[in-house]
Amino acid sequence: DLAFESNPSDHPRASTIFLSKSQTDVREKRKSNHLNHVSPGQLTKKYSSCSTIFLDDSTVSQPNLRTTIKCVTLAIYYHIKNSVRDANRSLDIFDERSHPLTREKVPEEYFKHDPEHKFIYRFVRTLFSAAQLTAECAIVTLVYLERLLTYAEIDICPTNWKRIVLGAILLASKVWDDQAVWNVDYCQILKDITVEDMNEMERHFLELLQFNINVPASVYAKYYFDLRSLADDNNLNFLFAPLSKERAQNLEAISRLCEDKYKDLCRAAMRRSFSADNFIGIQRSNAILS
Repeated sequence: DLAFESNPSDHPRASTIFLSKSQTDVREKRKSNHLNHVSPGQLTKKYSSCSTIFLDDSTVSQPNLRTTIKCVTLAIYYHIKNSVRDANRSLDIFDERSHPLTREKVPEEYFKHDPEHKFIYRFVRTLFSAAQLTAECAIVTLVYLERLLTYAEIDICPTNWKRIVLGAILLASKVWDDQAVWNVDYCQILKDITVEDMNEMERHFLELLQFNINVPASVYAKYYFDLRSLADDNNLNFLFAPLSKERAQNLEAISRLCEDKYKDLCRAAMRRSFSADNFIGIQRSNAILS
């Protein structure tokens, strides 16, 4: 129970790992700017007043896709940058040297340096664009990634980050999106990877998660808002615009639609749970959302 409560991917009150890992760099950056008398520059963020409310186009129920992917990949960047790098905290199934994603020879030097944020962003954006995945799927991807690192007690580093991220995306897209992208579809995106390799990686990923694919709404919301905090700390600005009457009505309509969607998902999850209880040896079925 104590381990569960300290795991951010399971418990809503536990701090997300990526935000904790980013704080050291953020503090160092602020300290350096202060010592070097670096001006923060012109303030571009707009603040609401009594007469005008400024909002961006990203909400917890319908996040902005581009900004969310930028935030999620920045979280992955901090995970890699501040990982322990213990040889014993790695698994062969995720090692790109043993299971390459391309037939082209990758220089050993490539695995000795941390990837830049823009490189991680390009990799994830390509997958999301080709598979037409949603922003919510990106947040669930990060939840599964942190759950894997915690449950399996492994580190993410230059040799395994691509396959760990790919495995998390693969699972999140099947759990979250209504029309799942199959493993063979990812093989069309990443031309050199085989379906057998994808299947094996997915099986290991699920086993390491102990088949816990449950993402409570409270955990999802925590990750969304922590990603916004990460964006704010790193000057990844959301596009703010004045709230008009028409936009307010659209937000209200979206809110109602999303509320109905969550209710339908909960009912569907309950039906799957009841049917699964009839199988011998299955004690409980993890719901998709709770």
